[in-house]
Amino acid sequence: MSAEADVKLEDFSSIFSLNGKVAVVTGGSRGLGLHAASGLLQAGCSKVFISSRKAKACEEAIDALNKLPGIKGKAISIPADISKVSEVERLAAEVGKQTDHVDILFANAGATWGAPFDKHPAEAFAKVMDLNVNSVFYCIQKFAPLLEKKASLQDPSRVLVTASVAGIGIGSLGENATPGYSASKAAALHLTRNLAVELGPRGILCNSIAPGFFPTKMANGLMALTGGTQALADANPNKRLGKPEDIAGTVVYLCSRASSHLNGAHIVIDGGSILGRSKL
Repeated sequence: MSAEADVKLEDFSSIFSLNGKVAVVTGGSRGLGLHAASGLLQAGCSKVFISSRKAKACEEAIDALNKLPGIKGKAISIPADISKVSEVERLAAEVGKQTDHVDILFANAGATWGAPFDKHPAEAFAKVMDLNVNSVFYCIQKFAPLLEKKASLQDPSRVLVTASVAGIGIGSLGENATPGYSASKAAALHLTRNLAVELGPRGILCNSIAPGFFPTKMANGLMALTGGTQALADANPNKRLGKPEDIAGTVVYLCSRASSHLNGAHIVIDGGSILGRSKL
């Protein structure tokens, strides 16, 4: 028998497919969350629930998502203010009325605040920490029963948390300092690692993403104050800022069979910016 006859190749044709999966995306009406929801639908998800505080924004988002060409699934809007535990519980209950399980939870909602160190308001720091850390934990906790329903060690469910390169390096300083945001994103990274160990044996993999600058409503103001989009792009090793496909592609990967041995990891999506700059 020839050596070639002993070679056995695996079928990788569906390695990035999310065919039939059910996903929930918080902060899904705009920015990174909307890009992710678009990627999830186009990768084959049957249902993508998106949530944000504003009902109108959610409706506008699902209207656009459901018009994507070639999709087989559906985007569904459930507005909720996830800074409140009661609203997180309501969101999970509403999702549970429309599906008996969830395969993917993208905990993406977040906030930032810029102000000088000596004048940084206590309430602003608390608000940022609450939404970026506390609500992430409670969102994962309340959705865990739905995530466990069909999860197995062979086909695990996924939790994905949005952190930031500001949680790895240093966030903005000076007049527009963001200490709360930077600290909260560092906490989100470590929270994800803790949950990876806690939930991995229950068939739920937990990973995070750490984006750099992407042109979004939340980031645009800070980008303008730190030199503008072109200056930030020029300072990046790959000479550009983030694009929608950069987020969508990473999210699809982390939710697909291709990443089934990744747990407690984070992926930096910044074109190498954090490697070449001391301040973000």
